[in-house]
Amino acid sequence: MGIVAFLYGAVSYLAFLASFTYAVGFVGNVLVPKGIDAAPYGSLPEALLVDILLLGLFAVQHSVMARKGFKQWWTRIVPEPLERSTFVLASSLVLGLLLWKWQPIDGWLWTVQAPAARLALQALFWLGWLIALSSTFMISHFDLFGLRQVYLRLKGEPYRPLPFVRVALYRFVRHPLMLGLLIAFWATPDMSYGHLLFALAMTGYILAGIWLEERDLRRVLGAAYHSYRRETSMLIPLP
Repeated sequence: MGIVAFLYGAVSYLAFLASFTYAVGFVGNVLVPKGIDAAPYGSLPEALLVDILLLGLFAVQHSVMARKGFKQWWTRIVPEPLERSTFVLASSLVLGLLLWKWQPIDGWLWTVQAPAARLALQALFWLGWLIALSSTFMISHFDLFGLRQVYLRLKGEPYRPLPFVRVALYRFVRHPLMLGLLIAFWATPDMSYGHLLFALAMTGYILAGIWLEERDLRRVLGAAYHSYRRETSMLIPLP
């Protein structure tokens, strides 16, 4: 069963890599067959309904499956070492569905013409994704995406939660992963109305997700996290 669990975790991780990589191209309209600003093919009401439903599905799945109460119930069905990999797989599949079925919306909120400004916004877009991905390695990338859990199961060792530490970007902001995503979603020289809907919805989801996550962390870590919240900004690095 250890081998089966490890293979399941590996497949889930590959699903994450595929959906994450496509999402980068989708938001940036680069190297993918269908970007967020592809040519519209449906009516505006239809596009709004489909896109809002897809964004809502992603937010609900991601938030509910990350909660402690759901995990306690879910691990009665799914073996505990597979809980995180199952979350990663489900999130990747729902994200893949969103990217596949997204309906572009015509019209532009802004289009930057100056070449230097366009280049700066494109550089900021890539910086956002770099911050998001690199921040996962600052704590434990493989624990976050379930590989550490299934590897310990393969070795027959019990899972040991990682200690709470303040390292690298986490010394300046509490959520560098979310900061990177926000930068990537908003930094664009061409903001279509479809992209605006996506960025607004994801920003709302991220802020709600942070509130829920920090509520859980305060319960688990107690005084250590209360101190961290007092001393470190949530998203914007401040003195």
